[in-house]
Amino acid sequence: MSTRRRAREIVLQMLYESDINGTRDTESSRRFIRSRMQGRKALTDFACDLLAGTLSHRDEIDEQLAKLATNWTLPRMPVVDRNVLRLGGYEILFSDTPGRVAVNESIVLAKRYGDKNSPRFVNGILDRLMKEKEA
Repeated sequence: MSTRRRAREIVLQMLYESDINGTRDTESSRRFIRSRMQGRKALTDFACDLLAGTLSHRDEIDEQLAKLATNWTLPRMPVVDRNVLRLGGYEILFSDTPGRVAVNESIVLAKRYGDKNSPRFVNGILDRLMKEKEA
């Protein structure tokens, strides 16, 4: 497994936790991520940036996702799918990650943590988001 993929998995876990229980303080999040990344500074920084960025832009990301998720509201989506979409949405809209990479990584997360329909659902929405941003 790529180490950046592992960082995304950890961020997904933290976004899930934040969605259910509220957000941890920054230092606690950083300690958790650092322990999971086995002290690797570059990966810890990458994961912390993903988490902080996704959380700080969550409302904007949710607004975009809500427009693209026909017949779905964000609260009605499974928690895993919603947070995979948020993470992928952040990478597409606000990071330097190429859009196609963000979509592919999100599909991998959806396959691993979602249900059997999650990969198709995530792919459809993030692909539309990516094309909308490029247009």
